[in-house]
Amino acid sequence: MLQYEEMRLEFEGLKPRLNELAAALNLENLKKEIAELEEKSSKPDFWSDPEAARAVRQKSGDMKNKVEAFDKLAESFDDALTMIELADEEEDLSLLPEIRALAAKFKSGLETQKLVTLLSGEYDGKNAILTFHAGAGGTEAMDWAEMLCRMYNRWAERHDFKVELLDCLDGEEAGIKSASMLIRGANAYGFLKSENGVHRLVRVSPFDSSGRRHTSFASLEVMPEIDDDTEIDVRPEDLETEFYRASGAGGQKVNKTSSAVRVIHKPTGIVCACQTQRSQNQNREYALRMLKSKLIEIKEREHLEKVSDIKGEQLQIAWGAQIRSYVFMPYTMAKDHRTGFETGNINAVMDGELDGFINAYLKALSLGDI
Repeated sequence: MLQYEEMRLEFEGLKPRLNELAAALNLENLKKEIAELEEKSSKPDFWSDPEAARAVRQKSGDMKNKVEAFDKLAESFDDALTMIELADEEEDLSLLPEIRALAAKFKSGLETQKLVTLLSGEYDGKNAILTFHAGAGGTEAMDWAEMLCRMYNRWAERHDFKVELLDCLDGEEAGIKSASMLIRGANAYGFLKSENGVHRLVRVSPFDSSGRRHTSFASLEVMPEIDDDTEIDVRPEDLETEFYRASGAGGQKVNKTSSAVRVIHKPTGIVCACQTQRSQNQNREYALRMLKSKLIEIKEREHLEKVSDIKGEQLQIAWGAQIRSYVFMPYTMAKDHRTGFETGNINAVMDGELDGFINAYLKALSLGDI
């Protein structure tokens, strides 16, 4: 049948890209290294140096994940091609929607794994903590911050990542003043680190009865979620902890008890808060983890030797240095000012279609252009 023949030809055209991915991942060498590390970890004295042993296990686990992810992708390619051939033989058009869904899933997986080959940072494999702040502009900016929050939620859903809201401060009329969320998934930080910065919106404001065009700003901070066993020197005497009532929805217990926690790092002025958990201890644990993640991210970004070198003035947001602009009027376009990547499909972007921007950034980063 013509529909299946076209799909088969399209799918077979993707085979070279799958082979290119295998070459980029260097699968054969990965498998050899995994075998060597497995042999090393089976020796009786392997755990005599716990820190080195954990590093070996981590490296082996990361390599296994890459191999398994590719094997699943290759298997999905074969399954889809087999289904196309069977449906064509049976002349069964009822399978067409299912096959199209499989094809779309394979293409998405292929693009995601291509991005993975560009990730080489120490924390790229970690979960990501995203913190949004509305800029100057009142209700308009708060609405924009909430739109960004939804955009990254939708991106996470597209990649089957889990999203957990950690903290949210609602705006007076609409939107949010600030919010923090945790995105759980393989390489979440590696993908999303490109999104760190100021985002600019140009549109006709729904809050302006005169229908005038407005420009709004919101900032996004992206940090890797740091494991509890990560070595980072945060002295207890440098911390100030405040307890307050949670302000958002979450049930009677959340709103009636002072379970929300705000942790302040006095040397730098960094503030991290969490209010979505049920107890003070849980919220404090999350807030401390966010603080450590933020200190690590700043230390890496500023190329500092020690966390103690971080100064408060380095943390100011430069509102004029936006990384990306989103234009709704008089034309539609989203453009990244660092890489030049742009698209006119602004609705798809706001619905989480960000891989083009992420891919362009990681490629530029790997080439040293950023």
